[in-house]
Amino acid sequence: MTTIPAARSERRHAPAAGLRAHSTALRAHADRLRASAEALTWQGPEAEAFRRQVETLADRCTTAADGLTLSATHLEAYERPR
Repeated sequence: MTTIPAARSERRHAPAAGLRAHSTALRAHADRLRASAEALTWQGPEAEAFRRQVETLADRCTTAADGLTLSATHLEAYERPR
């Protein structure tokens, strides 16, 4: 069985679309991390330290997502026909 290759325009935008998909996934992970940390009933200094670590991780996910979105935007600008 042969596979029909994607049209050039679809292939051309695939890398940027992949970056955007990863960005969306990272944002969803960050949201879930934050929601899970807020839902904890655990109290005390260790709980607060844990929540701070989770928030730091969620912030890192958001920062990475922002970078991926920016990269996708630059890639799309570079790929546009002149």
